[in-house]
Amino acid sequence: MQANTDRYSRQIIFPGIGKAGQAKLGKSTVVIIGCGALGTVAAACLARAGIGRLRIVDRDFIEYHNLQRQILFDEDDVRNQIPKAVAAERHLRKANSSIEIEGIVADVNYRSIERLIAGADVILDGVDNLETRYLINDASLKHGIPWIYGAAVSSDGMTMNIIPGKTPCIRCLFPHMPASGRIPTCDTAGVVSSAPFVIGALQSVEAMKMLVGAEDVSRDLITIDVWTGAFQHLQISDAPSPDCPACQGKYEFLAARFGARTTSLCGQNAVQVVVPGDAELSFEELARRFQEIGQVSYNEFMLRFAVDGYETVLFPDGRAIVKGTNDESVAKGLYAKYVGM
Repeated sequence: MQANTDRYSRQIIFPGIGKAGQAKLGKSTVVIIGCGALGTVAAACLARAGIGRLRIVDRDFIEYHNLQRQILFDEDDVRNQIPKAVAAERHLRKANSSIEIEGIVADVNYRSIERLIAGADVILDGVDNLETRYLINDASLKHGIPWIYGAAVSSDGMTMNIIPGKTPCIRCLFPHMPASGRIPTCDTAGVVSSAPFVIGALQSVEAMKMLVGAEDVSRDLITIDVWTGAFQHLQISDAPSPDCPACQGKYEFLAARFGARTTSLCGQNAVQVVVPGDAELSFEELARRFQEIGQVSYNEFMLRFAVDGYETVLFPDGRAIVKGTNDESVAKGLYAKYVGM
């Protein structure tokens, strides 16, 4: 007990937490979905803060380009091909052996998400695509678990707290997913490491505020640009939208009514990815983005690009065929990573 008191002494003397708040943190469970730049920052902050149980979910492995911004990993993890969730658990156990840390290597989808968030007091968003965020949103609202949205790309970032029944949800603000290819990703627009560092830190402190029962939990959409130094609090509605299907109990993403569909193409070592909506991809714009990361060519009918050892063929309606794998989760992840969902 004395060791833990000493470990968290600088938090305990902070009036917003105190002994009672620290005790609440120690009895709390936080689930972090996605262990990239945002997830590693938030996980590091919360583990060191003494969150009692920390569950980290990610399906991916560590690559050298991740080390620029994903603070829990090192070169040995890359050489040993360690999954992100496993490496995060190992590193965090060295930082704080007095809490429960569980790294789960899994794809988050409509079949798995409710099991993965079971028992959570707060969910943190560390994912890289909107489709999974809409899925988190549905599961959060269905089970009454607050979640903290976060995103960072280029030098920009944003975060917002979503408290079921009390604040607008992600579908209140963004009723429809943007068409594929319209939103830049870290792999096409780059990212300044400070952007996810700031957003991940803000997510972690908002989680702590919720867990200790603080009154000043943010109700704003917070946006930053670390390159220009801009920092804004954008006020949003005080209540859920009456027109939002998710807030009215229609969990369409959990029911798999929306979202990308994947099909393994028999005998071709390829997977087709079909995205919802009527996308109209600009091959010219995509080619400019992809030329910095791999081989790319296109005509009026299709665009081809090769990266990470896979070849992807994109069609004007957003459909894609990912060659070099039969794993549907790999194909879907590549699509989200480079085209964007």
